[in-house]
Amino acid sequence: MVSVLVPTTRWLRWCENFERGHGRTAYRVEDGALLGTADDGSHVTARLPFGLVYDGRAAPDDLVAALVRPDDWGVLLVRKGGFAMSRMSGAVMGESKTGQRHVQGRTKAGGQSQQRFARRRDNQARQAYEAAAEHAVRILGDCRGPVVTGGDHGAVGEVLGDPRLSGLRVVDPWLAVPDPRRGVLEQSVIDAEAIQVDVTNA
Repeated sequence: MVSVLVPTTRWLRWCENFERGHGRTAYRVEDGALLGTADDGSHVTARLPFGLVYDGRAAPDDLVAALVRPDDWGVLLVRKGGFAMSRMSGAVMGESKTGQRHVQGRTKAGGQSQQRFARRRDNQARQAYEAAAEHAVRILGDCRGPVVTGGDHGAVGEVLGDPRLSGLRVVDPWLAVPDPRRGVLEQSVIDAEAIQVDVTNA
């Protein structure tokens, strides 16, 4: 199975290309998603972003029409060396923040030197996560809508472990991003709004 994020503006063209490669495709609605089965036996499952449930007609164009951006939602990206986040209002980016923290790389030294390096790395990483959590509380802490996350699973888990963020509703997709920078954050907002497509080729 292959998973891709398809921007809504490209969704109908994507469906045309899928049929061109796999044959006529019959669609149905099941479990809040649009499912398609092509003549060659390949399958496609398309889900709306933001955790939205689709219950419309079994047609690709209706899937796009059903997408309504939340009035209040967010993006949170965290890796060991940095973070990026934004509060969104529909398609408009509101307050955002990116930050980098130096976290020492691994060392090949052994014994006590290696242990000192490990402790230093752990301390630096913890400080980076604490800084990210403080900004997340300020920007996303009272977010009423969904939050899309990405980066490193462990790092995001550390930040979301802050009790002040326990009310956030995290939804798919998970965004596998490099060290968060402004450009990465802007692309992640686009990806967070995309249709989530799983393809199983025959």
